[in-house]
Amino acid sequence: MSGILVHLMRHGAPETPGLLLGHRDDPPLPSGISRCIDNAQPLGFERVLSSDLARAQVPARAIAGSRDVPHASDPRWRELDFGAWTGHAPGEVDPAAHARFWDDPEVHAPPEGERWSQLRRRVGQALAGIEAPTLVVTHAGAIRAALAEMFHMEHRQVWAFDLPCSCVLSLRIWPGEAAQIVGLKA
Repeated sequence: MSGILVHLMRHGAPETPGLLLGHRDDPPLPSGISRCIDNAQPLGFERVLSSDLARAQVPARAIAGSRDVPHASDPRWRELDFGAWTGHAPGEVDPAAHARFWDDPEVHAPPEGERWSQLRRRVGQALAGIEAPTLVVTHAGAIRAALAEMFHMEHRQVWAFDLPCSCVLSLRIWPGEAAQIVGLKA
C-alpha cells in the first residue's frame, strides 16, 4: 500500500479542562504527556510536527525525543482562535452567540476570533506540506479541519467526531487524491 501515513494526535489533557482555550498557551498535565507518549508507541512515523502551543508542543517533543526523530512546531496546527471567548468556559459565553457559532462558525465566528474557513485553510496548507510518515500533535479543531479538508465534509459532520485528549486518528494520504482513514485510538 502506498501513500503517506499521517497520524493526527490530540494534545495531552490541559491543566484547566473544559475551557475554550483556542490560542491560549496552557501547558498539559504530566498525565496527558504520558498518555500521548503511550499512544504514540505503536505508530510508525519518521518525524513529529506539532502546534506551537505548549499543550501540543510539550508532548510532541517528548515523543520525538523518545523515538529519536526530528520535531518541528508549526503555528498552522493551532486550535481555532476563539478571540474574546478564549479562556472562558462555554457557560460563560452568551448562550445565543455560542449557539450561532456552533450552528454556523463561518458566519458567526467568535468576536475577534477566527472563521471556520480560516482554520481549514491554514490546516489544509500544513497538511499539504507533509511528505513522509508523520505524527502531528495538534488540537481537536485542527483535526476536524483536516478531516473537513480531506473529505470535503461540513462542520456539523466533523464536529460529530469525539476526539478526547491524546486520541490518535491515522490517515493514509495520496497527494492529489482522497485520504483514507486507517484507524482511531482513544
